Amino acid sequence: MTAKPNFAVILSGCGVYDGAEIHEAVLTLLAIDRRGGTYQCFAPDRTQLHVVNHLTGQEESGQSRNVLVESARIARGSIKNLADFDPAGFDALILPGGFGAAKNLCTFATQGPDCSVDPATEQAIKAMAQAAKPIGALCIAPALIAKIFGNGIDVTIGSDDGTAQAVEAMGAHHTKTSHGQVVVDKARKVATSPCYMLDATISQIADGADNTVKSLLELMGG
Repeated sequence: MTAKPNFAVILSGCGVYDGAEIHEAVLTLLAIDRRGGTYQCFAPDRTQLHVVNHLTGQEESGQSRNVLVESARIARGSIKNLADFDPAGFDALILPGGFGAAKNLCTFATQGPDCSVDPATEQAIKAMAQAAKPIGALCIAPALIAKIFGNGIDVTIGSDDGTAQAVEAMGAHHTKTSHGQVVVDKARKVATSPCYMLDATISQIADGADNTVKSLLELMGG
């Protein structure tokens, strides 16, 4: 492990309804920094599923946006194409939530347990797992972790029964959790927390992000 643990952060756009949840993303970066780590943001270079007007909540027909370009808004331009990800340069990987995780990083939002995972996202996560490096996921992002690993991996999306059942239909084991709690699968080195899958305040989101980063540091021996 490097002197300062380096985190890869996978974003899925910009905005809760069609991309990365901004509070979760920013508070994850803050938690990494405050706990002495460094980070590099990544996103897949692909068209997002659709564009949602965040004022009305309605889909904007005829509009198209790129996941990498939109994610660059959160990363202040300091972001890389996920296709170029090299696990050798990182000690841990973490995925903030938002509907983009279930729409752009995988198709869970539209296909449920029958979803597929974005190839670059799946490759990055599997590469970290093969290197025995820890992986974190917030909010709905644990659904794609469940799809990739299955086989009884222990994850949480909070307390929504329908989503929990879909996660378990993909072969994972779901543990019910509340604000700020983290479920750690030590054998797989995976840590998950519900964040905005629960009705939460921004302080509770900060707790969930920080506790997940703390868990990842513990899994890497820091």
